[in-house]
Amino acid sequence: MPETETTFTSRIDLTGLQQAVEQINAEIHKIIVGQQQMVDFLIAALLADGHVLLEGVPGIAKTLAAKLIARTVSVGYSRIQFTPDLMPSDVLGTSVFNMKKSDFEFNKGPIFSNLILIDEINRAPAKTQAALFEVMEERQITVDGIRHVMEKPFLVFATQNPIEQEGTYRLPEAQIDRFLFKIEIDYPSLEEESKLLTAFHANANLHDLSKVKAVLTAKSLADYQDKVRQIRIEAHLIAYIAQIVHQTRNHAGVYLGASPRASLATMAGAKALAAMQGRDFVTPEDIQRTVHATLRHRILLTPEKEMEGVQTEDIIKQIIEKIEVPR
Repeated sequence: MPETETTFTSRIDLTGLQQAVEQINAEIHKIIVGQQQMVDFLIAALLADGHVLLEGVPGIAKTLAAKLIARTVSVGYSRIQFTPDLMPSDVLGTSVFNMKKSDFEFNKGPIFSNLILIDEINRAPAKTQAALFEVMEERQITVDGIRHVMEKPFLVFATQNPIEQEGTYRLPEAQIDRFLFKIEIDYPSLEEESKLLTAFHANANLHDLSKVKAVLTAKSLADYQDKVRQIRIEAHLIAYIAQIVHQTRNHAGVYLGASPRASLATMAGAKALAAMQGRDFVTPEDIQRTVHATLRHRILLTPEKEMEGVQTEDIIKQIIEKIEVPR
């Protein structure tokens, strides 16, 4: 019997979106070798209009990846280095008295941009971290009783080091929950590291970011985000997401289960991944691929499980294997 291919007609024109994804990939990989999963989820976060927490040891391109993503979108970019002496006003801005006008004027802080890179987010104290609560959730800040709405797009990419804890402040659960994805970045493979060394040997200016060109404008990104929201997801797949998240609240090894925000994040992420592959519908595989990035920072294990060396990823995998996959 000859092999047959299953074809489908997309109800949403995703051609432009797919081409943009390919172009962004090409631009980023002018600089970064490997780390495809990280790049995929960064692009998915752009399309799903969600914030990202990047976690990994130093030297594996966390900050560089966020910079490169920002360069592929022709919008405002701001970088904030979090330090122990950073104050909320250093992030949000402050009111300054104008002698000429005899009145106070609000000087906007670096958070007033479109793509924000917060480097080492756990280096700043709690009161500075708390300054991000309102702006990350509601895309607005309130200073001196006056509301300032952020321009779209508004996305925060934050990095942190999971190993070095001296001089750091653990992020509160309420803030962690505001991140759509937590991307854990591992060391490159032996083959990828060899390619990296070869590339640096051949080109000493490999980190010349000027080589990376903008692919998206604010308007085109908004259009693609709208298309992603239109991606179809069947009722039984919505129930599948709800089951997975619900199980985190009833698992014997979990102290704190995921919030409903995790369900919304999983659905948004699955839609983005489906659109990136040219599909206008979500599959169970999209959900299974997304759920690790949307749950790993939203559940806390019991002390007993932590002492046993059980990882959050292990619990998520158990939950996925326990629930029947809808077809």
